[in-house]
Amino acid sequence: MGEEGEGRPPSEKVPLEKVNDYTWRIPKYKPGMRVPGIIFADKTLLEKMQTDRTLEQCANVAHLPGIYKYSITLPDGHEGYGFPIGGVAATDYNEGVISPGGVGYDINCGVRLLTTNLSEQDLKPRLVQLTNVIFENVPCGLGSRRKDFKVTIHDLDRLAMEGVEWVIDQGLGWDEDAEHCEEHGCMKNANPDKVSTTAKNRGLTQIGTLGSGNHFLEIQKVDKIYDERTAKAFGIEHEGQVTVMIHCGSRGFGHQICSDYLRVMERAIHKYKIVLPDRELACAPGNSNEAEDYYEAMACAVNYAFANRQAIMHWVRQSFQQVFKEDPEKFGLKLVYDVAHNIAKIETHKVNGEQRKVWVHRKGATRAFPPGHPEIPAGYRSVGQPVIIPGSMGTSSWVLVGTEKAMEISFGSTAHGAGRMLSRAAAKRRFYGGDVKRSLEQRGIAVRAASAVVLAEEADPAYKNVDIVAEVSHKVGIATKVARLVPLAVVKG
Repeated sequence: MGEEGEGRPPSEKVPLEKVNDYTWRIPKYKPGMRVPGIIFADKTLLEKMQTDRTLEQCANVAHLPGIYKYSITLPDGHEGYGFPIGGVAATDYNEGVISPGGVGYDINCGVRLLTTNLSEQDLKPRLVQLTNVIFENVPCGLGSRRKDFKVTIHDLDRLAMEGVEWVIDQGLGWDEDAEHCEEHGCMKNANPDKVSTTAKNRGLTQIGTLGSGNHFLEIQKVDKIYDERTAKAFGIEHEGQVTVMIHCGSRGFGHQICSDYLRVMERAIHKYKIVLPDRELACAPGNSNEAEDYYEAMACAVNYAFANRQAIMHWVRQSFQQVFKEDPEKFGLKLVYDVAHNIAKIETHKVNGEQRKVWVHRKGATRAFPPGHPEIPAGYRSVGQPVIIPGSMGTSSWVLVGTEKAMEISFGSTAHGAGRMLSRAAAKRRFYGGDVKRSLEQRGIAVRAASAVVLAEEADPAYKNVDIVAEVSHKVGIATKVARLVPLAVVKG
């Protein structure tokens, strides 16, 4: 997330073959395509993809050396940098490449969900107060910081290596929180020596901040449960139950790491004589020094983002304590799961009947591992990995669960959100922040935002319908519906 294509012509005419109502194939129609493209979308979502370069980018990704099976575009797919946002590609561990464009600028932009034992009725009388307290406690925009959470360069290096555990060690969280994070909140191989001073300086001032753009913090309620057994395993007990969702990433730290390494990779494609249809796909062989350096720096940004969401979650728990004058444990406030949306990983997947070690790029995509997978927390292993798909501001969000089908057809991946319909510039031209705020409040949703501009940029019509995105994922079988959540309060950076 955090990037979008603007001011470029829509896709060249990309040929499409319909497989079924939710699956479309791009044949190897131009020289250099190593695999076909595959798009998971209904007719409406597909038509939107055809208005920008999404499908062309999907076809371009199919040129990457070592790519397996196909270049994948998920239901929320839209134009991004190099890869479409909502793009997945797996390349061979030994013969393939790593491409920063396949991860994106906001490395480990992701989302975490907390459950409570409160119902909507319990919260209603204090909803506005709680929203205001959270807005005060959680720094939002670029210039805001908590005076009691400052890190030194040495702290930043440790945080980048240790992720969530470093934050918990500072007293911000509970011991069990790490267990319910992808990668246990800490990606291995993180090496701060591979991160530029510029990136570190940006990271110092932004750790523990929500950020702006499409990042948000929502108090929600469970609107509908579709899979009772799985919902119960995740701590989702009944309709009307209050939940909290936190959606943010690695801030300027990850953005700078991406920028730094795109320059490195642009030199690498010449050095290694890699032929690509778009320089934005700049990459390096997975076993090269350039790829290794990027992977170690990327892991630092991944851990920074996990740490960022951990600190914010702690202040949300504190906010409940301040408003209700009780220990946060009394309200549950348990972490269901924290999933990454922009990440590259070394994983093992079945290709042509054989287990292969691959570099999986998930760019605007959520991991969706099936029941029994060893990387899922023990408490969820019987049902599968929680998949959290945030909606746009004021709309529903979804909890789904990973499936075996996802392992077969999407390298264990599904959609990550609604996906934009309008660029931020177009949304600002069309909507006024004050009107957006009034509209939300008229629906009973409490709103606090750092500026009216961000409300205009993130207005609901600027995004696709997340219910359709979740439905397509469910119909294709790459993650199936567990529960639908709707907002009670929104906090924006």
